[in-house]
Amino acid sequence: MKTLKFKHEFAKEILEGRKTTTWRLFDDKDLTIGDELELLDRDSGESIGKAVIADLLNKKIKDLTVEELNNHGYDNVDAMIMSHKGYYGGKVDFETDVKILTFKLL
Repeated sequence: MKTLKFKHEFAKEILEGRKTTTWRLFDDKDLTIGDELELLDRDSGESIGKAVIADLLNKKIKDLTVEELNNHGYDNVDAMIMSHKGYYGGKVDFETDVKILTFKLL
């Protein structure tokens, strides 16, 4: 089973059903629709549940819509890039591929 890690603040949102999407860059897990996932709290390492990928969309960062950015807490692409450089390092730019995953808790 594949795993996805989330910041602690997002774990609560997931369990309350308010967060059902996530972005992943540089997908080293080959995530696809139908994959079952174990969702982990990145801070504690604890499992917060299991889910299945219900939908998946691939885009370049430069092609993200204002709505997609706003739904993930970003005002613009530059803010998103700066935030994700904290996770992935300096290799994040406008041409970076983003997997937008929609998941359903099991």
